[in-house]
Amino acid sequence: MSDKKFKKSSTLVDIQKKYTVDEAFAILDQMEKAKFDESVDVAVRLGVDPKHSDQMVRGAIPLPHGLGKKVRVAVFAKGDKDKEARDAGADEGGADDLIAKIQGGWMDFDKAIATPDLMGVVSKIGKILGPRGLMPNPKVGTVTFDVGRAVKEAKTGRAEFKVEKAGIIHACIGKRSFGAAKLKENFTALFEAILKAKPSSSKGAYVRSVAISSTMSPGIRLNVGNLITA
Repeated sequence: MSDKKFKKSSTLVDIQKKYTVDEAFAILDQMEKAKFDESVDVAVRLGVDPKHSDQMVRGAIPLPHGLGKKVRVAVFAKGDKDKEARDAGADEGGADDLIAKIQGGWMDFDKAIATPDLMGVVSKIGKILGPRGLMPNPKVGTVTFDVGRAVKEAKTGRAEFKVEKAGIIHACIGKRSFGAAKLKENFTALFEAILKAKPSSSKGAYVRSVAISSTMSPGIRLNVGNLITA
């Protein structure tokens, strides 16, 4: 997007104002569009200190309208569970053979799912998967015996969220082509999941600020009080 288009989009936003969800997505819908279908992202600043393990906020939620992008899924499973995963649409499956393939340099996947009984062997490639954010984790539903459901959710689009060092969660909720109504529903599902993930040790204001933006647009701040009481 050109500087001219960005400036034009910026005129639609009052930086001193915090908008309702309906207002924010209506404004985003009116902004100038790039030549590609931009992703729409949410930034939520929380009143937690992620340096303390009891204040870590992490989870995943299947979005009502998915993420609008192709997701390649690899599943660590054996026998019937391997077949279940493939029948559900997994792009690759296996156990020791899949681990050997990854050790050999193959990384043609976006999500990894594992049955609990295989996590011992999957840990052998933790140094490969971990830095790429691909290590299966029970907290986000990617370590499970219900591999069919997990694959389908990964394929349609699950928003995974994890608070960063600065206390901020960044997550994608879809594409601009979804339109305001679908993006709002995806946002609502994600925000409710973040609220439910509030640590019991969190004191004071849990949600400090929320903003939405597309890949090339200025940010739009939301009214947190309105969100929590809605």
